[in-house]
Amino acid sequence: MKYNNLRSFSLLFVLLALPMMGCGLFGLDEQVVIPSDAVVVNIIANTTAAPWLETAVTTFNNSETETSSGDPAFVVLNAVESGQAIDQINNDPSLALWIPEETVWTDVLADSGDSSFQTDCVSVAQSPLVIGMWREVAEALGWPGLPLGWLDIGSLAADPAAWNYYSGGTLGQSFKLGHTHPGLSGSGASTLLAIVQAAESKTEAVSVGDIDQPIVQASVGAFEGGVTWFSSSTQSLAKTMAERGVDYLTAGIMYEANVAQLGGSDIVAIYPLEGTFVADFPACVRDSATSDEKEAAVLFRDFLLSNEGQQLAADNGLRPVDTTVSLPATEAIDPSQPALIFAEPSTASIFAVQELWQEARKDVNLVMLLDTSGSMRGSKIDNMREAAVQFVQQMGDDDYLSLIAFSTEPELIVEHVRVGDNRDKIVNAIMNLDAVGDTTLFDAIGDGAALLTETTLPSTANAMVVLTDGQDTRSYRFNSATAMQEATTNNATVFTIAYGGDADENTLEQLAIQANGNFFEGDEASIAAIYEEMSAAFGGSVGVGR
Repeated sequence: MKYNNLRSFSLLFVLLALPMMGCGLFGLDEQVVIPSDAVVVNIIANTTAAPWLETAVTTFNNSETETSSGDPAFVVLNAVESGQAIDQINNDPSLALWIPEETVWTDVLADSGDSSFQTDCVSVAQSPLVIGMWREVAEALGWPGLPLGWLDIGSLAADPAAWNYYSGGTLGQSFKLGHTHPGLSGSGASTLLAIVQAAESKTEAVSVGDIDQPIVQASVGAFEGGVTWFSSSTQSLAKTMAERGVDYLTAGIMYEANVAQLGGSDIVAIYPLEGTFVADFPACVRDSATSDEKEAAVLFRDFLLSNEGQQLAADNGLRPVDTTVSLPATEAIDPSQPALIFAEPSTASIFAVQELWQEARKDVNLVMLLDTSGSMRGSKIDNMREAAVQFVQQMGDDDYLSLIAFSTEPELIVEHVRVGDNRDKIVNAIMNLDAVGDTTLFDAIGDGAALLTETTLPSTANAMVVLTDGQDTRSYRFNSATAMQEATTNNATVFTIAYGGDADENTLEQLAIQANGNFFEGDEASIAAIYEEMSAAFGGSVGVGR
């Protein structure tokens, strides 16, 4: 039985590319001063629309558009995914305009107790959900002459032999697939629902009963079994895929706009033959906003719908809702697609497919390496302990964890225990860690890698987290090269955190890259946010769900 919290989600082999799960603020910089008499409109919007909205916000603010009372309207943009937005909206009554991916997310918000964004929504742009794939991969699979579908790529990701047949062994040993976290991102939930739609051969909205069908559960399980990369946003996924290359990620589920925003033809949009969802980016005005805020929000929405605003949308890869403005075809995208469009899902279906994902996820076999050398004394180790405890509290029952504390020697504190049976024991062990002694970083990495090799199981995925605040000062069994070699030979994904400016950032970054992980730079202020990011990656209780 997995950790019984339906806000917990799937294991992610590879951490997210962003340094923390925070949001981006646009439309306001050091050179811009908000007029003292301005009506400020705080907007929260999906990250895929952010490149368009950043430009639109700047243009709108510079236009000095006034409300009926003669006060200038001024927009401040906060760009996050739909699942993340719900928590922020619940905690911030000043947000006056929300642009999620689909209207159903206003229903999800209403399910949490806030129905203030449901009554005044107007679509301002569109973008279909696609399979972003390296061109050389797509061509090896017969594209563009041969249509590809959701179930096709799920089968390839789950079957290395089939992948080797098509790729000829030149594009990696396996088909590495990624999508976003269904609790944080609408595209993640839509990806899972698209698998359900494909398995049921439906374009009309699927029901909770459809999701409960054995064939559907098997299809989702097979698809998720082949996923090796999850992200908090489609924008981050697309960027990381482009930066890290085909060896890191073969294909990622994203929006057509994300492909277009990459600005090249190396990654192309595949429109699944079974059909797909189309995000319509509704701009929803909050009922509880003041009358001035509502008026200013509508003025900005009107600008987005104007010919100038729609042209800016097209320039940033989004499909305008104004039919007089066209999204130009490129080698990477095809505005004539998709041929089939799935109906928007219900809130109940989103929650049901999130629960199914939780059950389908592959459990993690994690070794956590924590620096307890003398330089970690004081608030450093206090903050590290608190963040690590929160991380463990959010792991799944069927995950396995080993804990190695390293100072003068690496010490195995907890050895390969099932988290659900030992959660309190692990928490107590972390809280009892003290800072004293030297730093045996390389020996700890070598020991952690050996432990993963000893405890690996077909049903789990190996991962290692390394946190240190300094250089290695004492290791005698491993050096930088041998520790890195050991860590990358057991198919483990390694995530590293340089905790402060004195850490060996070069070694930590190279280790993470070679082991298909990610490197984080952290300090006492950001360590909790980094562990929150990691919690999402390992199926923690983040985002939305019942």
